[in-house]
Amino acid sequence: MYSGDSALPASCVHAALPVEPLELGRNFTHRDEVLAVLNEGFPLQWDNFTDCWECVREGGRCGYNKSTGNITCFCKYGCSQGGYLGAGRSKAWKIILAVVVPTTFVLLAGLVAFIKFRSSALSIFNNLSIRSISRSGNADVEEFMKSYRSMLPTDFSYIAVRKITHGFKEKLGEGGYGNVYKGQLPNGQLVAAKLLEKSKNNGRDFVNEVATIGRIHHVNIIRLLGFCCDSPHRALIYEFMPKGSLGDLISKEEIIHTIGVPRLLKVAIGIARGIEYLHQGCERRILHLDIKPQNVLLDNNFHPKISDFGLAKSYSHKDSTVTLTGARGTVGYIAPEVFMRNLGGVSHKSDVYSYGMVLLEMVMGKKNERPETDHSSKEYFPDWIYDQLNQWPDLEGEDVVIEEDTSISKKMVLVGLWCIQTNPVNRPSMSTVLEMLSGEVERIEMPPKPLLFSPPRQQLECNISYTDSGREGSLHTLETLQSV
Repeated sequence: MYSGDSALPASCVHAALPVEPLELGRNFTHRDEVLAVLNEGFPLQWDNFTDCWECVREGGRCGYNKSTGNITCFCKYGCSQGGYLGAGRSKAWKIILAVVVPTTFVLLAGLVAFIKFRSSALSIFNNLSIRSISRSGNADVEEFMKSYRSMLPTDFSYIAVRKITHGFKEKLGEGGYGNVYKGQLPNGQLVAAKLLEKSKNNGRDFVNEVATIGRIHHVNIIRLLGFCCDSPHRALIYEFMPKGSLGDLISKEEIIHTIGVPRLLKVAIGIARGIEYLHQGCERRILHLDIKPQNVLLDNNFHPKISDFGLAKSYSHKDSTVTLTGARGTVGYIAPEVFMRNLGGVSHKSDVYSYGMVLLEMVMGKKNERPETDHSSKEYFPDWIYDQLNQWPDLEGEDVVIEEDTSISKKMVLVGLWCIQTNPVNRPSMSTVLEMLSGEVERIEMPPKPLLFSPPRQQLECNISYTDSGREGSLHTLETLQSV
């Protein structure tokens, strides 16, 4: 090794450096020889050098930490991976795992607990509360609402309802349930406030409405924005539907000329989608049990939304039928099995029947009775429609637009007649109804002629109290109608 200290600058210190074996034969007594060897370079090797290669492969830059005496990896984004590699990386991963794993576990456990609580609460809400309210009276309605308030829509005070409706200034409608007023929320949204009169069934309909529609979100289901349970006042706040009800539209002459046959079909499909969602899209199957034109509301574009869930009933998808303590619905739309026990149990097919009657009214543009006969007539409305279907006009040579409209109308009638078959088994599901309405009329078979099982309307009115034209009442099973 060169040892000529006098040749080195005063600021330099001794350093031992490795050299290639081939250089060992040089004469290192001269300064020039030493500089020549240094200029040719020499290899350097760090401990844990493999960590440097790993750092480079990951896009980082390898460096040296003088304070720790270890290699560190600086990533391409300018951040440090927890100091130095090796022990530092292991420490960083330990910290990450120590934080992430317990946090994830707590979140998952909380989510599972919330789902179980919500399912349990909704089950209690649906199955126990209404029966207990029926026995205990109106006082339990307020207590029940307080218990489940966090799961329900916005709770308005009676003072707030008065302010929203500008002192109940503009009345939209009235009936046995109470009056409906137009209102406006502070954010400018128009609403319809249904102010309920004193309940005749201890608040069961009110609780049922809030419990059912308050947790449903579908484009063809009316949205319940809030409610008022400020004793003794009760109100339901809905989104405003400017075109009113389908019943109002049907009551006008020439409904088809009012909105056109293609749009009428879209309304029918929208109603069907809403009912299908109730039957298949919710956690528990929901039966509306009062499908009728008055309970279908229309927005500015005639998009339909199903409303009024006061008589609704929910049950498990595993069950084929549901038990009712009494018949419920509106005369003319009630499925026969609801009040005739020998026809089988009440199920989602009961809503299908009601939908079929609505569909027939939409096409014929008439109320659910023959206009030429009075209420005591024994002539059955669907039977009359069936005869009209057999007399459908010959379209050969007619205008294309007229032919298309007539084809759509005939398709709706055929689907309606299938929906009102006496035996629930023979009725299609709402999913099948949607397929039929969206398909070609030629693919729909002619349904059997409806049986004349229905007694005269006056006889029904004498044996059952019902909801019709806004009048509400309790419904009891008809013991007198046990055979076809």
